[in-house]
Amino acid sequence: MALIVPSILSADFARLGQQVEEAQAAGADRIQVDVMDGRFVPNITVGPLIVEAVRRHTSLPVEAHLMIVEPERYLEEFARAGADLIIIHQEATPHLHRAIQRIHALGKRAGVALNPATPCVMLQDILTALDLTLLMTVNPGFGGQSFIRESLPKIERLRAMLQQHGAICDLEVDGGVAPETARDVVRAGANVLVAGSAVYGAPSGVAAGISALRAALA
Repeated sequence: MALIVPSILSADFARLGQQVEEAQAAGADRIQVDVMDGRFVPNITVGPLIVEAVRRHTSLPVEAHLMIVEPERYLEEFARAGADLIIIHQEATPHLHRAIQRIHALGKRAGVALNPATPCVMLQDILTALDLTLLMTVNPGFGGQSFIRESLPKIERLRAMLQQHGAICDLEVDGGVAPETARDVVRAGANVLVAGSAVYGAPSGVAAGISALRAALA
């Protein structure tokens, strides 16, 4: 069964701790914190202090998805804040392997994300060093966007690459994941689904949002 990872980007920040606790109680597998700097993506969100706050409200693994330029400058801060898994973008640093090594040296799991227009081949020489690969299925920067359906063959290609290289790591998908798209994403090869508005924007609440995703995958 695929893992469900709520993204707090769509949460009510006035009651962030409660919203994180609701997601854990509803059966979420981990929590994602989307970090944006207004340079790599056209939005500014949160930093290590929010990761620290989320960490206090859950025993689940916490992902820090760094959509920022020069992510290697901030790895220690996010590790200290309590992130269990740190995800950086291939497009954001010229020294990707060094950054992955540093994340592992900090005792954390390491992931690399690709934007929709970045080909999977950009990861082929580092796959076996990763704990997670993340394919963006929207252009990063804002929540609530529509799933790019042309991403489905890309998920299939990355899954085939992972198998070809004998890489043991998660294939996570982020962007437009909802009950209507979740089954197709998993069929294409993903085993971790990040969902923001589908969970925190669900009309009947967080638990109903997670249940709807689980039901779509049954």
